[in-house]
Amino acid sequence: MTCKRCRSDRQSVFNGEMAIHFRGLNGLDKPIVWVFQEIGVCLNCGFTEFTVPERELQTLLQGYPVKGAVALPTGWPQRQDASELD
Repeated sequence: MTCKRCRSDRQSVFNGEMAIHFRGLNGLDKPIVWVFQEIGVCLNCGFTEFTVPERELQTLLQGYPVKGAVALPTGWPQRQDASELD
């Protein structure tokens, strides 16, 4: 197999893990999606390829975790107003 970017045949497969975050401040209210896949890496230019599994892909499409997906819960705990602490 040759690299899609530089056409080198110097490629290798590694085990990988990746945390995919939604962009921007609104992304803080969305899940962090974990992907544990084999990744193909071009040892010449660094181009990397992997496939997002179906459940994690559905989480990325919908913006919330689907059953069985590896994803952290949405959003950070809401900050309380100081007046609510009394």
